[in-house]
Amino acid sequence: MLEESLNQYFGFQTFRPGQKEIITSLLEGHDTLGMLPTGSGKSLCYQLTAYLLKKPVVIVSPLLSLMQDQAEQLRFMGEKSVLTLNSFLDPSQKRESLKHINRYRFIFLSPEMLAGESVLRALKNVNIGLFVVDEAHCISQWGYDFRPDYLNLGHVRNQLSNPLTLALTATATREVREDIAKQLCLENVRQLISSVDRANIALSVEMVQKHEDKLQRLLALARETDGPGIVYFSSKKAAEYTASYLKENGIENVSFYHGGMEQEQRILIQRQFLNGQLRIICSTSAFGMGINKENVRFVVHFHLPPGMEAYVQEIGRAGRDGKQSVAIILYSEGDEGLPLHLFEQELPTEAQLEGIFSYLDIERGFLGKISSAIEETIMRQFSLNESQWRFIQHFIRLNIEKYGGAKLKDVIKRYVAIRREHKTEKLRLFFRWLRSKGCLREGLVRYFEEASVPLNTNCCSNCGLDSKVLENQVIQEAGNIENPYKGWKQELGKILLKAEGKYEK
Repeated sequence: MLEESLNQYFGFQTFRPGQKEIITSLLEGHDTLGMLPTGSGKSLCYQLTAYLLKKPVVIVSPLLSLMQDQAEQLRFMGEKSVLTLNSFLDPSQKRESLKHINRYRFIFLSPEMLAGESVLRALKNVNIGLFVVDEAHCISQWGYDFRPDYLNLGHVRNQLSNPLTLALTATATREVREDIAKQLCLENVRQLISSVDRANIALSVEMVQKHEDKLQRLLALARETDGPGIVYFSSKKAAEYTASYLKENGIENVSFYHGGMEQEQRILIQRQFLNGQLRIICSTSAFGMGINKENVRFVVHFHLPPGMEAYVQEIGRAGRDGKQSVAIILYSEGDEGLPLHLFEQELPTEAQLEGIFSYLDIERGFLGKISSAIEETIMRQFSLNESQWRFIQHFIRLNIEKYGGAKLKDVIKRYVAIRREHKTEKLRLFFRWLRSKGCLREGLVRYFEEASVPLNTNCCSNCGLDSKVLENQVIQEAGNIENPYKGWKQELGKILLKAEGKYEK
């Protein structure tokens, strides 16, 4: 019985919704696409399956922080055969890890690592029981967080003899789910879809007149609750400035986080937040995946997210312990201008594409191997950011054999135009949702083509919210929570780490 195995390996008595169905599907030999709400324990689906299959599992993860968090949770439970292949390994460590790769039960790596010949060659010698694509919406060109590096995973899967595959996500429309299956070459995939609704997160949109009003309201929210919170910004400078503003006005244990910080500094901020040394994080979207903190009481969007999928992902950091939490959007007229501006910076302009193709003189014989010196020249000369240049490189590499230079340039121009239009439409739908007078929760689930949600006492600002919504009352039981301090297995892991001198209170 699966419940007995769950208790044996993890110390939990019952599964959370969707977990058992996904594990059963995998044990029956079906490639599976699982969509579970944020904070619902998606990683347990492949972890328990690994123990039951008794074969190695390869987990592809988009972020270093995410794979580090999941790997540390396993080690905390006493699992020693865990490998994380990432940029922290020096060449000798990487060679040694690949040499003994068959020793590991859980192998975490990024899609960039899978592009390396040495890694793929080593994995071909592993009897892979399960190939896991975490945050699988990243593979879809229509997903909110599309990553070109994910596009090669279907080819990699084929190179590894098409092992049993699990694609996991919390936010994917039907269109995105179909694209995930297509990109991974999953012909008969079983889709197990749970509701995106998180009943214990109250949804609120607050209209404010200007930027100063947002700061004042955020300050009031920080004072009203003792619980931890995350405040999302679209600008690194705004995140830094607001963290300073809160400190200057008496809010302690506040810091900022964004992708422009050194890796070691970001890891330190994450640890301090997880350990309770920091209460509020002012962050860009770089902070989120891999942050598995149970008691986040509020998530505030100071700036608008780029769409509904990003919004659902980010508010999903709240209330993972099942207690009452709240997600608040601080909105003022004209806020939609910032995400529109950011869309323009994600993809290259027509003028940039014209210049690059002229500079490189691309034809079918072009292999796409450009020296780092030429890369720097191109990025500087045509004012490209890393995201734009990475996109161009991937598009050329994937299509150069199919099209010649002039044709390829036209194809990429059309693709960029369609993608910009698609993202603009996503923002328009989100903007219409937040300005609506109807139930926000109903609108959210309708976006994902779900049926109506049950009546909720603390639903949304349009349905009326209890003024004490931040008082942390429990409104539902949480089932199993991925908490390294719960259950005998977790306690054992804690004792083992302490004995090895690796555990710090």
